[in-house]
Amino acid sequence: MEELKRQHDGAELRAYLFRPEKPAPSAHGVIVYMDIHGIRPALFEICERMASFGHTVLLPDVYFRLGPYEPCTPAEAAANEALRAERRAMRAKTPVDLTASDTAVFVDLLTSNGVTGKIATVGYCMGGARAMRAAHAAPDRVALVASFHGGNLATDDPSSPHLHLDGVRARFYVGAADKDASYPPEQAALFIETLMKAGVETVHENFNGCPHGWVFHDNPRIHNAAGAERHFARLATQFSECLN
Repeated sequence: MEELKRQHDGAELRAYLFRPEKPAPSAHGVIVYMDIHGIRPALFEICERMASFGHTVLLPDVYFRLGPYEPCTPAEAAANEALRAERRAMRAKTPVDLTASDTAVFVDLLTSNGVTGKIATVGYCMGGARAMRAAHAAPDRVALVASFHGGNLATDDPSSPHLHLDGVRARFYVGAADKDASYPPEQAALFIETLMKAGVETVHENFNGCPHGWVFHDNPRIHNAAGAERHFARLATQFSECLN
């Protein structure tokens, strides 16, 4: 893992680069959009696993405008209302609409580190919507979007990703959590219908028995190990089909 820093939007952007031990024949990359809890070891492990598929992975800290902060696991936040409120405030100060300008910098960081081919964007929780907006911001580079337990993907908010599909060329893969209040069935139906009408290739999968946040092992109450492995298997398949 290599830490990268760059000045952007009046602040120091921090990002982490993971290079594969056995690179794929073509130079493709992945941008991982974090969940609400921010940068922490569990995310590093996920990125290392993605890099093992043969692609260079970039994990940017989307909270970079707010300055340094202490790492926080979902389990710690669940047990501490003040910590939960702090993370909600950090998310509110980093709206999804910032994704357009941020993605240009993230793509440039990958390109300057040898990624000249297509890019996949992968998002968790709040990162799902950001991964989708990235496909709109960089349609010539982003070939795949993958969202896992992403929420608010089709709302009446002007920033909702289903309202930003013009020019998108990527495949959208959605791994939906079971009984997710942030992505209820009616929202999923609207999301799928909108993408179909827009001609966006879409794969939508319900992870039954896997609650919101199931991928992360640092929340033992929520984590579903089998579901997490299934999510990696889906990513491997989507990468192989779209990053070639």
